[in-house]
Amino acid sequence: MSDTFSLGLVQMSIPNDAVASVEKAVAGIGEAAKAGAQIVVLPELFRTPYFCQRQHADLFDLAEPIPGPTYGTIANAAKVHGVTVVASLFEKRAPGLYHNTAAIIGPKGDLIGLYRKNHIPDDPLFFEKYYFTPGDLGFKAFDTPHARLGVLVCWDQWYPEAARLTALEGAEVIVYPTAIGWHPSEKEEHGVAQVEAWQLAQRAHGLANGVYIAAVNRHGHEGERPGGIEFWGHSFVSDPYGRMVIDAGETADRVLVQECSRSRIEDVRRNWPFLRDRRIDIYCGITKRFGR
Repeated sequence: MSDTFSLGLVQMSIPNDAVASVEKAVAGIGEAAKAGAQIVVLPELFRTPYFCQRQHADLFDLAEPIPGPTYGTIANAAKVHGVTVVASLFEKRAPGLYHNTAAIIGPKGDLIGLYRKNHIPDDPLFFEKYYFTPGDLGFKAFDTPHARLGVLVCWDQWYPEAARLTALEGAEVIVYPTAIGWHPSEKEEHGVAQVEAWQLAQRAHGLANGVYIAAVNRHGHEGERPGGIEFWGHSFVSDPYGRMVIDAGETADRVLVQECSRSRIEDVRRNWPFLRDRRIDIYCGITKRFGR
């Protein structure tokens, strides 16, 4: 393999029409590939507006099998442009059984693997526990033609255990398809701090594990005003030192392409040998809910 590999991040607002949204994602894949991306990441559940703002049984009709129609369209785009794509989908696994699933699709349109979101939130306007069964595939890294890729999804990004276990599978980069935003009434008081905390947590995972991080968010307001959610964008890449490399900002559709270096991973891990110094003989308490 070359010392370098290139990530493409497709930050987009989500149309109300699923066909238009998928077409927009396909266009983003093409734009990223034209700019040199080898691995392209789409936002979480990019096919539709974020439906988990309410609990309604009819919304399970949005789910699709994998492979299925949306998967097929994205797989074709991956093949046409010769890139690996991470596509976050509402998976219908069986009647009454649904997951929030990222499909890793290779440059020949082949399915490299699946990651099913493990940490499922249940917050106001983020009623994901109603829709999604927790993942049962564990934490994994996937061999693509250009990099060994770790995939986690949104709420997973707050958990150092998830990043660590993914890094221990050999991931060189961890990507986070994401749908995160503000309650509009809270933005003025808490907005800046929330975005900073979100980025800081993930950058810290990158530093602690010596890997690149790529978080890909949607942007724009979804839901009925004055409520709903204002998704804050700020898709970004950080390096193995935890430093911010590129940030898409808050309010625009943007396709970012960032070159990453394996020698940078090696250099950081030699100087910050956290994997070497882990005390795996004394970590049994991590499997307890609480220490006492």
